[in-house]
Order: sequence, then C-alpha cells, then structure tokens
Amino acid sequence: MSQSDSTDSTDSTATATSARPTATRVVLSMPEGVSGWVRSQIDTDRYRGYFRRTLGEVSVGDVTEEFVDIGCCGNNLDIPFRVERIEVDDGGNTGSTDGTAVEVAVVDEQTAIEYVDREGDVEGGWKVQSADGPTR
Repeated sequence: MSQSDSTDSTDSTATATSARPTATRVVLSMPEGVSGWVRSQIDTDRYRGYFRRTLGEVSVGDVTEEFVDIGCCGNNLDIPFRVERIEVDDGGNTGSTDGTAVEVAVVDEQTAIEYVDREGDVEGGWKVQSADGPTR
C-alpha cells in the first residue's frame, strides 16, 4: 500500500499469520486542512467498510490516496491517508485495555478504522471550481 512501492501491494485477500496478525484497530491520519464535507464523507460506515475491504496488509507509515466525492458537479478529491498506528488483540497478556501496537498486520471486516489529523492541507473542494482553482 505504500506509495514508495513500485507495485500495488494492496491485497484485500491477505490473511493473518503469526507474522501478520489481524489488526483490531488501525489509525489513519489525514491532512488537517480537509473540509467538513470530506470529514462527513469519510466518517460513514460505508467509507470505513471500504477501507476494511481494500487495505489488506498494512504497515505503519504506509500511505494511500483515496477518492472522496466533494459533492458538487462530479468533482472529486484524492486524500492521502497514512497508517499511524496498528493494534492487535494481545489475548490479555499485557493486561492493557488498549491493543498491542505492531508494525504490520492484516485488516479484516472486524478491524476498527479511526482517523486523526496530521499537519498539512489539501488542494481541492470548492476551489477546484472557482477562479482561484487550477487552469488547464
């Protein structure tokens, strides 16, 4: 899934193994400058479900750009999501109520997807249709 990979390693058929456990929680960051409309789109069950179906194996630091409808005239915006944290069930071994952080895991239909902001902005939104937007 990393942008630095030369091939598309997104594999929704990836299965958990001892080397690649199943993630119970994945935290994805996005630029803090995304609009309220974008946030309302990605904060839906269908969008989190999309991530559960398509992420496959993930590693901390992986980046994927995903399409988000900006809600007007068929325009869209690609948002860069970065994997910030991956947690797995430790089976109660550490006594922690949080999952155990790991570097690599497989996302499945039960994985919780959460979002956090990171520094940065995104070009797009209404600007793509205004005089301030890009010209071609």
